[in-house]
Amino acid sequence: MSNHFWEVKKLLEMTASEWESLCDGCGKCCLTKLQDTETEKIVFTDIACDLLNEQNCRCIDYQKRSQLIPNCMTMNAKNINSYLEFLPASCSYKLLSQGRPLPDWHHLISGDRELIHKLGYSASNRVRFACEIKNDEIEDYVVDWC
Repeated sequence: MSNHFWEVKKLLEMTASEWESLCDGCGKCCLTKLQDTETEKIVFTDIACDLLNEQNCRCIDYQKRSQLIPNCMTMNAKNINSYLEFLPASCSYKLLSQGRPLPDWHHLISGDRELIHKLGYSASNRVRFACEIKNDEIEDYVVDWC
């Protein structure tokens, strides 16, 4: 039997620690997203939540994030479907919910939590912060994170 719990369990069957361990630490869920009014496509910006640590792409106050940031994407296995369109294509939660495998660089496979940053798949050191941007300028910061 595989010790890769994500290959044998559905998201709803995972323990809280298993669920949390799936996060690849890309930080992209903590970026401002916009919806194109014509195509309805969700686009990402490089504007990060003020709670994001720009080096390791982790929340600096994870336990209180929902209270401090009212529109924080506080996902769990029960509400994941509400957030799928706002997650990057490489997101572990999105991949697994679609029946797809985790990428080779994912820390649960590679054993290296820094590999995502080394390979440039994360937002590490490539963001600016919401407190620095005027609301009418947000569209100027749309990026393609592929």
